[in-house]
Amino acid sequence: MKTYKDLLYKYLPAQSVPLIFEWLEFYNVQLKINRTRITKLGDYRPPLHYKYHRISVNHDLNKYHFLITLIHEFAHLKVWEKYKKNVKPHGIEWKTEFRELMQNFTHEGVFPKDILNILNTYLYNPSSPSASKELLLILRKYDGNNKYLTLEELPDNSVFQIYNGLTFIKFEKMRKRYKCKRLDNNRIYLVNPLMKVVPVKKELNQI
Repeated sequence: MKTYKDLLYKYLPAQSVPLIFEWLEFYNVQLKINRTRITKLGDYRPPLHYKYHRISVNHDLNKYHFLITLIHEFAHLKVWEKYKKNVKPHGIEWKTEFRELMQNFTHEGVFPKDILNILNTYLYNPSSPSASKELLLILRKYDGNNKYLTLEELPDNSVFQIYNGLTFIKFEKMRKRYKCKRLDNNRIYLVNPLMKVVPVKKELNQI
């Protein structure tokens, strides 16, 4: 029978598993492998109504992306233990914790060299991983699914689908996100430029 630790090898680089498992036990964390979510890759919940910390990470991330996302959430845990809600979510306190946690994995053997080079640069001033275009684009190389594009690669007025089959039209960029209309309800959404999408061969005058 597979153990909890054995399961981690399915989602994480092998060399990272022993320390991650140690952290999960030491900090009393319930780790949930979640379904795909459009708006976030991971999530941290403090032990307000439970006796344990809760971290969730999307199931469809490649191992390197999964590890970075998991450490991102561990950094939130560390900030909570020290400051509770008295600091900004991705302020200097979070940046410091994230950088220190990641340094346990920035030796050769955990990440491929191309990811490691960009990751080391990123750690000088880390922010939310979803805000780092360069890091996410290099992580995408390891997804193993070449049929996907990112939203920003599509021209304006393109029709596309996301993982759950919902169909949208891409409009102009609004600061950091693209304005998109969902076709089944005509509602407007602001979508991350690095959202994985599948182009749909339809002309606007056919919709």
